[in-house]
Order: sequence, then structure tokens, then C-alpha cells
Amino acid sequence: MVKNTFRFVWALLYIMTASVHAQNYAIRIAKLKYDGGGDWYGNETSLPLLLRFVREQTLLDIAPKEDIVDLDSDKVFLYPYLYATGHGNLSFSARQVERLRRYLQNGGFFHADDNYGMMQHIKREMKKVFPDQDWVELPHSHPIFKTQYAFSAGLPKIHEHDGKPPQAFGLFHDGRLVFLFTYESDLGDGWEAPEVHNDPPEKRLAALQMGANILTYVLTH
Repeated sequence: MVKNTFRFVWALLYIMTASVHAQNYAIRIAKLKYDGGGDWYGNETSLPLLLRFVREQTLLDIAPKEDIVDLDSDKVFLYPYLYATGHGNLSFSARQVERLRRYLQNGGFFHADDNYGMMQHIKREMKKVFPDQDWVELPHSHPIFKTQYAFSAGLPKIHEHDGKPPQAFGLFHDGRLVFLFTYESDLGDGWEAPEVHNDPPEKRLAALQMGANILTYVLTH
């Protein structure tokens, strides 16, 4: 009952705040602006191109561009999906840790996509958010790998970093996946415009399809 009430309130907040945007959309997502010196602003074309793909390939009425938000803003609670990327350090203040915990416990979802070099930093910060929980690697049978498109081998490999296989790690709260860390895959690079990395079409398509899977899963669970 509490979860359903929260989702209803969340929907009302979307309706109430829609007037501030040039056009109304049922769903808006956000990119996290974080402290610590990492390049939170990286991959500028990634999310707009992913969102365009999702609008074209699914029934989700999702805004064509992400909003930018930080954890100190109350606006963070308006978004069902929060995305972060980068190469280096990120850090959350004690207040931001508490707010991120509250956001996740009350229906939000946080996806951190390693652009290379994020692992040690995001793992340290998420341990502050859920100190009693450890990450688990999502099995290839998890619904996130087949919600929209089938990835029988799990997370696709888009870019080589350290020659390791791609892995998807998660944290759960009350049985719900609330945090996803995509590692050694580099989905965000795959979402970017073709001329940025000159990835082959099949790599870009795999990245976009996996991104669509993640968004579809998050917005329907």
C-alpha cells in the first residue's frame, strides 16, 4: 500500500511539474551531477540518442532529452531513473548519501555506467548508502536482459578496457533492484553519435537495445 501510494504521489508530481517544460511527457529521466572531480558531464550525445531510440522502438512516452540534477535538489525525487557516468572519482556528502538512500527506498532507480575508472569510487559511495548490503552480479537470466530485447549472454561488450568480461552488478531493497552498475561494457559510449567513437553499427545497436531494456525494466517494475 505504501509503495503504491508513493508511486501515485510521484505521478501527481509529474503532472504538477509538467507545465515548467516546453512539452509534456509522461516520463522524464535525469543525469546526476556529482562532486569529486569526475567527468559527470561526459558522453553528451549518449542519453538524447538513447531516448530517441526508446521513443521509436517502445511505447514509452519519454522526454527526448535528460534533465540534469544533483542530490541536494528536491527535484531528484521527481525522476524514476537517475543515470551517472564518468571516468574518475565521485563523492557524496553525508546529506547526499541520506537523500540517495531515501530516493532508492521510495521507488527510485540509480544506474551508474562505468566509462572507465569508476568502479572503486562508486563502490565506496554506495557502501555508504547501503552499508549492510553487498553488490550481487545479475545472472544472465535476470529479466533486465530480456525485457525488450534478448541478451542471453548478459551485458554486451561495447568497448575494451582491461580485457575483462562485461558485468552487471546490482543492489536490492525489499526484493526490488534499486541500483545497477554496468562494468567493462561502456554502454554510454555505444549510445553516442556514430562519429564520436566510430563503433560498428552492430555494437551501437546492442548498446541501444540494452539501454532500452534497462529503461523498460525500470519503468515497468
